[in-house]
Amino acid sequence: MQGKFLLVTFLFTISAVLSKAQEKPQHYQDFVMKGSQSHRIKSDTIITVGKPAKNTEEAATANTVAPANATVAAANNTSEVFSGTNNQQYKHVPLAGEKSYFGEMNEYVNDFVRKYLELHNQTLNVVQSNDATPFSVIDNVLAKNNIPSQLKYLAVIESALNHNAVSHAGAVGPWQLMQSTARMMGLCVNRHQDDRKDWYKSTDAAARYLSLLYSQLNDWLLVIAAYNSGPTPVQRAIDKTGSHSFWDIKPYLPRETQGHVLAFIATASIFENLSKFIGLGSIPVDFQFNKEEPIKTTGKPVVKKAAFTDDELKNMSIIRISEPLYMDLLSTELGIDKKLLARWNPDYDLFVYNTYPTPYYSLRIPKDKVDVFLSKKDFLTKKSKQIFGQNL
Repeated sequence: MQGKFLLVTFLFTISAVLSKAQEKPQHYQDFVMKGSQSHRIKSDTIITVGKPAKNTEEAATANTVAPANATVAAANNTSEVFSGTNNQQYKHVPLAGEKSYFGEMNEYVNDFVRKYLELHNQTLNVVQSNDATPFSVIDNVLAKNNIPSQLKYLAVIESALNHNAVSHAGAVGPWQLMQSTARMMGLCVNRHQDDRKDWYKSTDAAARYLSLLYSQLNDWLLVIAAYNSGPTPVQRAIDKTGSHSFWDIKPYLPRETQGHVLAFIATASIFENLSKFIGLGSIPVDFQFNKEEPIKTTGKPVVKKAAFTDDELKNMSIIRISEPLYMDLLSTELGIDKKLLARWNPDYDLFVYNTYPTPYYSLRIPKDKVDVFLSKKDFLTKKSKQIFGQNL
């Protein structure tokens, strides 16, 4: 009984420490797309045609692979190191099409995955062409820790499998571990050595950290959320709603964290079940996500109908925005039908959740609403920030 009390006390203590230490909103396109931050648009720009060209560079692959019996280095100046447990029982990792898990959100998830593959197809192609060595190391380490293999895709959305990735917040390596988190999990981080860049050591630390989070949250989507924001925001949302369902607590999580979980579902679903469509650039319209139904698909690229009519194109303006605006507010203040806004901007939710491949979004609105938008732009931006943040 005393041992159980000490374990609970220890988990509570390091949870408080890690809640801030591992808070690091960052997305993998930042490590693959050139200039995604340096070319951030500072002001709204009205444009009329085309999408910006996207440049990609190959993600770096591992240059060191530790043997299977390698041990994790001890942390410098760290009084306690969490070693984790290997006998914990885990639930499966939910993927798109599992209606029994996602319930009424099933179609939303499927639609998100479709849009995600189309928008991030170039990045997914780069990762897919460089995944052999990293995934072989990750799979072995996750298996050693009894962690479901699908968790390897967390490293994809964290760093695009770039072991040299460094975020603006200071997270380093393929698993984007913050310094204090890495040391807590037993890694050496100093001026001469940074184990966060070592594939084996960082993956072992990440696996034990994931195991720790799971022991508190008992659901992989909540674990992914806590990995991004730290455990405290997730626990606060659970306390506020009384629910352990990601979909129930989702509105009370940071937007970046909401997007991180959705990006993980999409990436894991794509690599596990839809990888053959990466080369096509889209998922065939007749593909059935539901695993409980027979899958019939031609496997041919989607032939899309024109998204907009000629009259719509004549009456449409595109405004480039660098910060998300609350759609209901936009509809009310500009007097635009909400359904029209949703149809003209079908991938807007990815921008809201910070999973869009560029730091700006080309918002489509009627031409006769442009002047009203520009006059209310500052108000819309400020009010949207308040609405997005009011539940946090």
